[in-house]
Amino acid sequence: MANLKVKYMGLELKNPIIAGACNLSTDPENLKKIERSGAGAIVYKSLFEEQIQLENLELHERITEYDERNAEMVTLFPGHLKDSTSPVQILLNLKKAKESVSIPVFASLNAVNDDIWVEYAKELEKTGVDGLELNFYTSPDKPDYAPGEIEKRQVNTFKKVKSEIKIPVAVKLSPYYTNPLKLISELDNSGADGFVLFNRLFQPDIDVNTEEHIFPYSLSNVEDNRLPLRFAGLLYKNISASVCASTGIFSGFDVVKMILAGADAVQVVSTLYLNQISVIESMIREIKKWMDSKGYETIDSFRGKLSKISSEDPLPFQRAQYIDFKMSTAAIMKKYRVIN
Repeated sequence: MANLKVKYMGLELKNPIIAGACNLSTDPENLKKIERSGAGAIVYKSLFEEQIQLENLELHERITEYDERNAEMVTLFPGHLKDSTSPVQILLNLKKAKESVSIPVFASLNAVNDDIWVEYAKELEKTGVDGLELNFYTSPDKPDYAPGEIEKRQVNTFKKVKSEIKIPVAVKLSPYYTNPLKLISELDNSGADGFVLFNRLFQPDIDVNTEEHIFPYSLSNVEDNRLPLRFAGLLYKNISASVCASTGIFSGFDVVKMILAGADAVQVVSTLYLNQISVIESMIREIKKWMDSKGYETIDSFRGKLSKISSEDPLPFQRAQYIDFKMSTAAIMKKYRVIN
């Protein structure tokens, strides 16, 4: 019988499948469904600094609400946030979420300023979560950032957060760095407990008919998992922290691929939306069936088998451009049904 237990960020998970941060986790019933479906852990919906700043603005308005009072005012009472986007409400909901399931629950934080990173990391820790995921990304909207400046700032931010809390801390990164491996190495040396690779970021779009910006949902597809697969294979046995592959993971066989490359765990989101939460059950069955067919009893018995360090042929991890002798034009055209 295949044993799917894994170690991730120093914690033992019953299997490598983690439900990633998304709106699904804000529904208590969905949390229970995720647990019943067999997930190894859950990452609760991210808390964003924009929400924190909005709440601070609201507090300022409440404190100063009588400063400009006059006889023509319609009401003395300003509007206030009533939905689940308030940071205070998120913290309360996160505490309830942690108490409602028996599997590990991780918090997720997305901030900009160091004081916010540290303050809310400490607040999130108080909810009783098992670990914290920091989402590092700086939008490249200015040309005056010096090379390495963003990376240096993010490493310093991580160190400040890590020094203030006791729970394990993972960093969720985008691939948009000059050398992601260098940044990962520096964060690993600074005490990171895990890396989630990679963040699926919002990208703008334009409606040519209305000539307006639009904000479409952008779920991943299966081929998106090739980039995290590459980095899982490059990082295996080269860092101390755990590696969690994210993006484009839809089936149990996708999970197997990531583990063969060297990942410790995976995060899934898009497949939960497209195939419902119960897809986790079929993913677990597929992993077990594959392991039984290959004679593997544990995840560690095949983890990293096809990593760079374990492969006789380093070509898959060293090459980025297409290679003519590896790519048959006829095979490509047949695959995409250009020819029969």
